[in-house]
Amino acid sequence: MIIIEITINKGDKVPLYIQVKKQIMNLIKDGTLKVGYKMPTERQLSEDLQVSRNTVSMAYRELEQEGVLKSYQGKGTFVEEEVKLWKHEDVIEKIGKFIDLAFEEAIETGIDAEEFLELVNQRLEDKKRLMTEISGIYVECNIEQAKIFAKQLSERTSIHFVPVTVNDLKSMQEQTEKLLEKSQMVITTFNHVNEVIRLTKAYNKKVFGVAIAPNLETIVTIARFPIGTKFAFVCISEEFKFKVRRALEGAGLGNICVEYTNSFEKDQLSKIISEVDVVIASPGRYNDVKDLTKGDKQVINFLYSLDEGTVKALKSKILEIRYLR
Repeated sequence: MIIIEITINKGDKVPLYIQVKKQIMNLIKDGTLKVGYKMPTERQLSEDLQVSRNTVSMAYRELEQEGVLKSYQGKGTFVEEEVKLWKHEDVIEKIGKFIDLAFEEAIETGIDAEEFLELVNQRLEDKKRLMTEISGIYVECNIEQAKIFAKQLSERTSIHFVPVTVNDLKSMQEQTEKLLEKSQMVITTFNHVNEVIRLTKAYNKKVFGVAIAPNLETIVTIARFPIGTKFAFVCISEEFKFKVRRALEGAGLGNICVEYTNSFEKDQLSKIISEVDVVIASPGRYNDVKDLTKGDKQVINFLYSLDEGTVKALKSKILEIRYLR
């Protein structure tokens, strides 16, 4: 078994998960990790490197997004090319067989190649049109993230998503009920899936989960500031404060000096801002903070993004909805 030699420098300004990610990529490039190599589990590698499991998880996740690694449930995480042999080529071959069977059936019934191609194109256009007619809701624990991810998902799927919070589902006001009745699907982050299924059970809606991750550029920007820099983090909700704190800890930035606040009181905010070097703001508070700083302090917009891999998987699941059958 290959021993993965990764050296972590906890005093370095580079986030820990980026250090892990880069060194794995280097080991693949120099041939130490061969095509199809089975990577250690997140738990194993985190114990070996003496870092949090979340640090390794973030490194693996980004490597998957970039096509370097691929995970299979029950099999493990592998260097990508092996997975392509398992999955991609198998899928292409399987689809090819379906197309061959359909074409043979068409020929036997008197449909020529040009007519068959026209039928396929028309069917594809119908599916694409139906997808644009679907609507859904995106559920998060706070409206701030719900708006961000509903917008991202709408842009990536061409389906209109309305932001809703978990508390909206709990209180179930008339407006929320109407949204649920009109929607064909409910999307939420994986950690809310079971709760959302329970809260929407009476409406018999499809509930899908997606993953989210902090924007890499945001993390790197924060990591580049010198040790001792004082930060303030301003957001709307307690939940978002907690998520950002966890994200920074997972990136190896848990020891930076940050004062977290979701206050809307201008005098209090002005005082906090005046006592720090840099202000980090959630998207929902970015403009507020910019107005208060008046250009005197650098303001970083702390962005999260939907995981591209789960969005792609979601697109295929959309086709399973009865409205597209």
